[in-house]
Amino acid sequence: MEGLFSHVHAATVRTLAVNGHAAQEVSGQVCCGALHAHAGLHEDALNLARVNVAAFGDGTEPIVVNSAGCGALMKDYGRLLGDERSQRFAARVKDVTELFAPAPAPGAPLDLHVAYDPPCHLLHAQGIAAAPLKLFAAIPLLELVPVPGAAECCGSAGLFTLLEPEMSRAVLATKIERLREAAPQVVATGNPGCLMQLGAGLAAAGIRAQVRHPVELLDDAYRAAGRYE
Repeated sequence: MEGLFSHVHAATVRTLAVNGHAAQEVSGQVCCGALHAHAGLHEDALNLARVNVAAFGDGTEPIVVNSAGCGALMKDYGRLLGDERSQRFAARVKDVTELFAPAPAPGAPLDLHVAYDPPCHLLHAQGIAAAPLKLFAAIPLLELVPVPGAAECCGSAGLFTLLEPEMSRAVLATKIERLREAAPQVVATGNPGCLMQLGAGLAAAGIRAQVRHPVELLDDAYRAAGRYE
C-alpha cells in the first residue's frame, strides 16, 4: 500500500478527519506479514506480527487498515501468536470502512456509475459487507451498478497472480467480461492486490473504467463539498 497506493493513505487520513477520527502514525510498525503468510513463510510472518504488537502497545485506539488482506491477517494475530496481548491487538484492528459506521458524513454529489468488487479478504475473511455500502451511500448521485458474481475472487488471491498465473488469469477473465457488460465508470475495491489485478485486466481488455479504493471516492466527494482543498 505504501509503495503503490500512498494516495489512498492520504485519502484515508483526510476522510477519517472529516468523520472525527484523528490519525496518528505509529513508529516502529513493519509489514503486517500477510504476503509472508501467503508464501508459506510462517516464522517470518510471526516475527513481523510480534514487532507490530509491540509497536502499537497496549492502547485502546482502533488500528485502522485500508488493505483488506492486511486487515484479515492482523485480526488473526491473536490466534497466530496465542497470547493475551496479541489478542487485544487483534480486537483493535478495524477496516477503514468500519470506522465510518453507522453512516459517514455526507459528501457532495458525484454522478458516477460504480461497480463495487468486494475483496475476498474483506467480505469472506473479515465478514464485512455493509460498511463499504454505507460509504457509497454518503455520496449523492453515485449509483452502484450490480455485477453478477461480484463477491467471487478476482484471481489475485494473495500470490496467485505469481504462483498460479493461468488460474489467476482464467478467474479474472470471467470477472472482466461481467464488468464489460455492466459498463461502470469506476470499479471500486479495498485491497491492493485486487486494485492491481482488476486494473491490469480492464486495461488489457480495453475497458476504460477506472479502478479506485472506496475511500478515494469519498475523498473526492468531500473535496467537492469544500471540506478541504
